[in-house]
Amino acid sequence: MAIGEFGGAPQMPAASGPMLSTPLYWFYELSHAALSPSRALADVTRLYFKNPLNPLAHTTMGKSIAAGCELFERSTRRYGKPEWGIESTLIGGERVPVHISSIWERPFCQLLHFERMLEHPPHRPQPKLLIVAPMSGHYATLLRGTVEAFLPNHDVYITDWVDARMVPQTKGRFDLDDYIDYVISMLHRLGGGCHVIAVCQPSVPVLAAVARMEADNDPYAPQSMVLMGGPIDTRNNPTGVNKLAEQRGIEWFRRSVITKVPFPHPGVMRDVYPGFLQLNGFVSMNLNRHLDAHHELFFHLVDGDGDSAQKHREFYDEYLAVMDLTAEFYLQTVDTVFVRHALPKGEMTHRGQRVDAAAIRNCALLTIEGEKDDISGVGQTEAAHALCVNIPADRKAHYLQLGVGHYGVFNGSRFRAEIAPRIADFVLSNHAGAAITSVHRRRVSAVR
Repeated sequence: MAIGEFGGAPQMPAASGPMLSTPLYWFYELSHAALSPSRALADVTRLYFKNPLNPLAHTTMGKSIAAGCELFERSTRRYGKPEWGIESTLIGGERVPVHISSIWERPFCQLLHFERMLEHPPHRPQPKLLIVAPMSGHYATLLRGTVEAFLPNHDVYITDWVDARMVPQTKGRFDLDDYIDYVISMLHRLGGGCHVIAVCQPSVPVLAAVARMEADNDPYAPQSMVLMGGPIDTRNNPTGVNKLAEQRGIEWFRRSVITKVPFPHPGVMRDVYPGFLQLNGFVSMNLNRHLDAHHELFFHLVDGDGDSAQKHREFYDEYLAVMDLTAEFYLQTVDTVFVRHALPKGEMTHRGQRVDAAAIRNCALLTIEGEKDDISGVGQTEAAHALCVNIPADRKAHYLQLGVGHYGVFNGSRFRAEIAPRIADFVLSNHAGAAITSVHRRRVSAVR
């Protein structure tokens, strides 16, 4: 089920005017707690009417009651962070175990390494690949399929962002400058010879991080960067999300969607853009589709279609699991990227120094867009090429994937069949020490 806004840029709220946001989180927690007895009762009732020893469990009425109770419980629960569930990968026809570990940690992020327990050295180069996941509401597990696609031929790392409500105020702030610092620090940790992929929202801070590293002649700057469905220049083919940000202005967002984390969360009193408001924005963009999906789930449960019901559960277990963003990061991102268009105008700064994309000379660039992307419009990511004027033409490429929306840019069947192989060839072609064959050259030229 590919839904366009899944995993996109920080979502704008559906509200049409200012609200008293300061106590909003507290009211949400109160309502969630008030529904706890009802959820428990619904769960007990569901189990009662699904018990095979209960004669009513085999009737349409019993199945309908059980289905209704499951829908109520699922619609009112809070979804925790999903598991990665990646235990192995297939390399050369052999199933290889995968061990996931954290190799770098900061208060708001940890860097995960998907270590493949190889018994024999691989026959081809295995470039280090840093996947920078979006910090836009959903957890990094959203990119599970992205990670799985690259594991057979790459040494994969990914940013695992931390829910802001779980970070005590004593750990300090986190804004867009900190995000860029984190990316640079992780590239240093990986020790050079690395390639980086930015999925949607991170495209701007990753481009900024690479520009700052190249300006400083940093030896740990990546050899290539891939920007996928990112809002580099939202003036190109603006979407509804882009237009709303410009119309409202940053002060509207500050008044309307920023609230404080309530007790008993570790981040109590931290200013955040809460996950439940982001989820409201996600759902409102395709409300009818979500209502239809839950309507279908009810009938799948009544009809005993376990496979279809399980697919629904798996999708929404991921989709409804959201995290809070720090207020300073959210507001600075909206202002810099969507309101002022600071990067394409040459006005973006990092720690007081201007971000100059023209400083990038050695890092290869591949941009990827989806034809039907309703979050980052066509042309917004490709705009990076006009900024990175000093990257040689033979080390730059752009690819437009036909027939996919935002989610399809980094996941799904077309990503696995058409996008991932192009990225792999581009990375290998620009990997220092790798043999660049004519086949690789032909495949990369087909991307342009």
